[in-house]
Amino acid sequence: MATSVTSLPADEATTAPPQPQAPSRLRRSAPMLTFLGRRLLSSAIVLLGATFIVYMLLAYALDPLEDLYASSAPNKEQLIEARIRDLNLDTPPAVRWVLWLGGVARCGIGQCDLGNSWVTNENVIDMLGTAIPSTVQLIAASTFLAIGLGIVVGIASALRQYTGFDYTVTFMSFVLYSLPSFWVAVLLKLWGAIGFNDFLRDPTLSTPAVVGLAVLGGLIWQALVAGDIRRRLSVFGIATLATGAAIWGMSATGWLLDPNLTIVGVLVLGVASAYAVTALTAGLRNKRALYAALTTVAVGVALYYPLQWPFAVASAWLIIGLAAAAVASGMLIGWLFGGPDRGVSMRTSAITAVLVGAFIYIDRVMDVWKLYSNSSRIAGRPIATIGSQTPGLAGNDYWVTTLDTFTHLVLPTIALILISFASYTRYSRASLLEVMNQDYIRTARAKGLPERVVTVRHAFRNALIPLATVVPLDIAALFGGAIITERIFAWSGMGTLFLTSLGARDADPVMGYFLVVGTMLVLANIVVDFIYAALDPRIRVNA
Repeated sequence: MATSVTSLPADEATTAPPQPQAPSRLRRSAPMLTFLGRRLLSSAIVLLGATFIVYMLLAYALDPLEDLYASSAPNKEQLIEARIRDLNLDTPPAVRWVLWLGGVARCGIGQCDLGNSWVTNENVIDMLGTAIPSTVQLIAASTFLAIGLGIVVGIASALRQYTGFDYTVTFMSFVLYSLPSFWVAVLLKLWGAIGFNDFLRDPTLSTPAVVGLAVLGGLIWQALVAGDIRRRLSVFGIATLATGAAIWGMSATGWLLDPNLTIVGVLVLGVASAYAVTALTAGLRNKRALYAALTTVAVGVALYYPLQWPFAVASAWLIIGLAAAAVASGMLIGWLFGGPDRGVSMRTSAITAVLVGAFIYIDRVMDVWKLYSNSSRIAGRPIATIGSQTPGLAGNDYWVTTLDTFTHLVLPTIALILISFASYTRYSRASLLEVMNQDYIRTARAKGLPERVVTVRHAFRNALIPLATVVPLDIAALFGGAIITERIFAWSGMGTLFLTSLGARDADPVMGYFLVVGTMLVLANIVVDFIYAALDPRIRVNA
């Protein structure tokens, strides 16, 4: 059987069919850039309209001449005319808003002009430059701790659904969420500061108190570990004995008067952290990750004494540099252990390195506790109730200053955590319960995957999607300050700036406050979209 072949012209025969070209990086990023531009433009328009509304409300609600109208000064009329001229009150509010907006627009060329306070004659930019760092210092720690603790406890509650632990967490969440913030702050000042400072005069506990705290610790640990009745009783017994021994030792040795971790404490806490981090990130069956984490602990403990030399001349930048070096060292150790998945070992080792470095740092701060507490300005009452620092504290030692900042932060931070923690716990619990009932979770279990892998790798990421709406907005609200908490603890932040300016009928600082908070919230809404796209592969950010 003959086969016929049809020949092609030379130019067609040698020409390959066109191949589809992969889209260039510029072409792939064009939709995202278009989306980002549209969101920024729409957000700018929203912010512009919001500033106009707020400016008009302040112009008609606040009367800077109110104090002069009630004045009995003989030159009352001249004073009124002078203030009208200085504040440009004879100009329509809409025109004044345009003039104020012109000063804001000059921020684009580095010449911001948000006006001046007519009460203190201080530039609004300088007022914000003082208030914003103070507010971020106060609220940043509480916000991130509340987010972390809320998610962890909420997930643990969801995994222990309908148990005693779940009911307890649910009850405490509703109680904390219902408490007024001013009441919580006052109770903390009464018990957390005054009561604890009185206790430090003779920090010893009676035998019934030690037993009661030990039993409470055992109940908490057995609820966290869960399992059958035999396992619960074993955990309860071990935890009760360990807690009781630790509390008795602290009481008998007066540890609270001169606390420290020492190298032994760093070693014990480091090993415990290595096992815990490995169990969560890689699983204890991953021996390479576990050995990398334990090696990181060994390196950190070996550097305990050598680090005391740079700590003698410590500064904020030195601590940041050492933290970066700890992360890099942990990743290097994880990489050297290798294995089929070096990324897991590197991540586990890096997290462990950060924790070990934190323990060493905390131990160094503890070393100055006795010196700080016995100073003339502190007089044995280290937990502060007002302000952000102790006035007239002698010396500028980095560690004393750090400890002083911590003692002033501890009460307002706890007050803010207790309130925010409740909402994050409820969000994360409800979200994880919904995810755990999805078909792909049942499929993962049917394939025989360990429960840790199902929870951490499959369920946890999708459970974070609803929180992606709340968390960025809460972080943006950091710059708005905690008005009630700042007022009770006499903290000079953004909340205090807002209240003081509003009470003094000072519009420009109030507008500066609103501009900062509004801008951060608008940007947070844009960030939410990108977080959605990162967490959920079904969502694409495009035009």
